Amino acid sequence: MPFDTTPHVITTLIALGMALAFIVADRHSPTSRALALFLVSIGLSIGVSVLIEGPLIRRQGQPAWGGLFALPESLAFFFAYEWLLRVRRTVPAGSLYTLGPDRLVRVAQGLSILYWLVALAFPVERRQYFIGEFVTGASNASHPWFWIFAAPLLISLALGIFSGLLLLNRRPDRAESMRMLAFLAGAPFMASGLVLPPQQAPLGTAIGLLIFLVGAVQYHVTQGRRAQFLSRFLAPQVADMVRQRGLKSATDERTLELSAVYCDLRGFTAFSEATSSKHVIGILREYYDAVGNAAAEFGGTIKDQAGDGVLILVGAPIPYPDHARRALELARRIREVGIELSRRWSDAQLSLGVGVGVASGFVTVGVIGAASRLEYTAVGPAVNLAARFCAEAAHGEVLVDQRTVDLAAAGPSAEHLRPGEALALKGFQQPVQSYVLASV
Repeated sequence: MPFDTTPHVITTLIALGMALAFIVADRHSPTSRALALFLVSIGLSIGVSVLIEGPLIRRQGQPAWGGLFALPESLAFFFAYEWLLRVRRTVPAGSLYTLGPDRLVRVAQGLSILYWLVALAFPVERRQYFIGEFVTGASNASHPWFWIFAAPLLISLALGIFSGLLLLNRRPDRAESMRMLAFLAGAPFMASGLVLPPQQAPLGTAIGLLIFLVGAVQYHVTQGRRAQFLSRFLAPQVADMVRQRGLKSATDERTLELSAVYCDLRGFTAFSEATSSKHVIGILREYYDAVGNAAAEFGGTIKDQAGDGVLILVGAPIPYPDHARRALELARRIREVGIELSRRWSDAQLSLGVGVGVASGFVTVGVIGAASRLEYTAVGPAVNLAARFCAEAAHGEVLVDQRTVDLAAAGPSAEHLRPGEALALKGFQQPVQSYVLASV
């Protein structure tokens, strides 16, 4: 009676389809790429074993090089553990000892490679005693040769699951946690496809894939919601960090030194009162686009857009050692595009201008709010000082604080700074020395 390969073909297509979905949906994520390779290896291991290896052995017997057919199985385990290792790297270790669990994952990968090396050395025994049921239909679970092949994979699976549980104790990113839980629950079922009888193997693998698919769908739904939230104010560079390290690394509350850039339009209130609201909205849209493009160019994160005022953080959530230099270059670019736009918007009766303030210092940043509404906040004197300087700046003027000047002293932007007035600013007890960024 011919062997029915239809269930195996269907399972192969499910695994390959899931891999393709992972790549299309999240191709820049190192963790998703590792998972896609894992799913591809599962699909290939089933397809190669049933559609190529089995028919070849039935016609010609086991070739001397038959151990090569075990490579996709070995790679499936290897890439599963590689994904686990990449997820571990996205979670801050804190005071926990993580070198040992990382080594356990490497040992698990080594055992998966050992399985392949044993298969290369003993291809006949692998086919006859380990997965020979596709040929003979006999059960060999009690034979020593079965355990010679099964032991490396079972031990590696146990080490991988144990390391995954340790990782969950470190509380990784919530979306990745859901995907990991689904993977840990489905892994034994997916692995069972190697040793179950041919009629049951596709069912075990398919159950494991579907369990994992539930977690994967939840992962992408959560990531999609986050993308909508983050795209409102975070720089494009932050998206790369979120993909590589998880949302927690981008939004955890922390205090760090950064530079704040604040800009707004001169004469905007009078202009908006004398101009149609439709025209004002069009001007704001063009203004926001220009400032947003400038912020993205220099790694700035737009914190607030309120009326004609825009607050940009340079150095958070992604820290930059040269944040002061970047902030000065960003301020210069905003001034350039602002002057160009205001010249085009203004007429003989009404005129617009642009002013910019820059300040550096230690600021506490993080996400606050309730479940229904979240905001990325930045609290610190530097943020307030940048806004105060902006309010004092004339059209086309960039006012800079002393700390930014000190940090940028070694850079090319410093030579274009000249001392300005000591300004009495709201919220500051003493006059604050300002510096003016000259045009190039």
